[in-house]
Amino acid sequence: MALSSMQTSIAVKTRCFDFAKRRIDFSHPRQNYSVSNRSERCWNATRASSAEGRETGRNSQDHMGSESDIDDDVAPKLMETNMLVWEELLSSPEPEIFGPRARSASDAGVLRRKGHLKEQDKFIQFLLDMHETHTSLEVMEKLDKWISEHRREPRASKLRRMVPTVEVFYTPLRMVEAFLEYDEFFALSRRQYVPPNFAEIRHILNIAQVHSSADTLKLLTFDADGTLYADGAHMQHDNDMIHLIISLMKRGVHVAIVTAAGYPNDAHKFEQRVEGLLAAFSRLDLPKSVTDRFHIMGGECNYLLRVATCDKTYRRRLEFVPEEEWKSSYMMSWKQEDINNLLTKAESMLLDGAARLRLPVDVLRKERAVGVIPKGPTIYEVLEDLAIVVQTRLESDLPFCAFNGGNDVFVDVGNKLLGLQALMNYLNFSPEQVLHVGDRFTDSGNDSATRDCCPILWVANPEETYFFIHLMLQDIKRLQDYAYIE
Repeated sequence: MALSSMQTSIAVKTRCFDFAKRRIDFSHPRQNYSVSNRSERCWNATRASSAEGRETGRNSQDHMGSESDIDDDVAPKLMETNMLVWEELLSSPEPEIFGPRARSASDAGVLRRKGHLKEQDKFIQFLLDMHETHTSLEVMEKLDKWISEHRREPRASKLRRMVPTVEVFYTPLRMVEAFLEYDEFFALSRRQYVPPNFAEIRHILNIAQVHSSADTLKLLTFDADGTLYADGAHMQHDNDMIHLIISLMKRGVHVAIVTAAGYPNDAHKFEQRVEGLLAAFSRLDLPKSVTDRFHIMGGECNYLLRVATCDKTYRRRLEFVPEEEWKSSYMMSWKQEDINNLLTKAESMLLDGAARLRLPVDVLRKERAVGVIPKGPTIYEVLEDLAIVVQTRLESDLPFCAFNGGNDVFVDVGNKLLGLQALMNYLNFSPEQVLHVGDRFTDSGNDSATRDCCPILWVANPEETYFFIHLMLQDIKRLQDYAYIE
């Protein structure tokens, strides 16, 4: 007997949840029982719907035209069941449903968080496509030549013709050497069927940039969330980056955090974000000549802070740098009325977009930023669409940055390009002396604008940041110690 498409769908759902129920141990002491209870409700609801579907299917053999009865009776329950299924998928950790099997692009965690949208770059994609006809070594050999030509003639280079959006290379890059270094550990050249992926090409570019920048580096800037520490966290006392940052500062490198977080007239909130680092400054009793090399650029480009002179307790605090000391005349010309109009229009567009995407949100409006925060779980693609719509449709005489923060979408007055340029002018550094490290270089990321003023390192998490900065510090030590011996 042939089954209708509705009955087939019910049978498939039932088998899936039979499997899911077997994989979930409701008695396990480390289980999240609220999530497990939702799994049980999902499973029971599906079994109930499937039982009604089988009964309806039997009845449909006795009279014709009852397919509409299936739709009327079963479809609402199936819709309710589907909502429970997706709620479970979005809100539970991967092991709750899928068990400890190997992670893949089809797992709930990937679907819930970022998919492939965090891996968008036309230049890297061009290099990946070249592997259809070239070996990895051949790709890097050609890239060495193209980058050298592009540095001499950026507007008329062969690389510009092939990848019109390619950025400026502020320093020379030795891609073959970086590839061979990476290949030694990850066997890219010895693979027979699996070419490099996006992350591997990104790593090779990062290695080349680290080695190139080590000799000239004077200012190293970091994004905060997702780069120095996990999204929504702070720099605690046990953060592995603290000793690397201090070592760099002792060796004459200025370090700055360039972040979207902005707290007007409240230096204490900025201090809370880097509490562990400031505590290390105090514990080690670093001299002013060293602590003067640390800054925070907040609100993309709206607030600059430095380490204040020690108080009687020798505790290191932050203080705002007066705007007239560092802001450009263009930034100083922004009128509050224009800022308010920009934020009002941005808020309206964010709310309209959230309604279109059926995304319940809370609104957070600040002095120079406005954003929406989902009230419940969602996926990266929804936030990406919301950010890009505002990017492309919001009109203003003032510069702004609409970006997907991974857990929210914000629109800030100004952007990191303006902030980093202002910091470079304040400290008197040129592009080849600067390096920015961040995790948001996609179309909707707020780090992407920094490509227009300095070299970059593109990382995916704080662990990658530690690896590449540790590599950078080793290069700097080697260069400085060798120069001293000479």
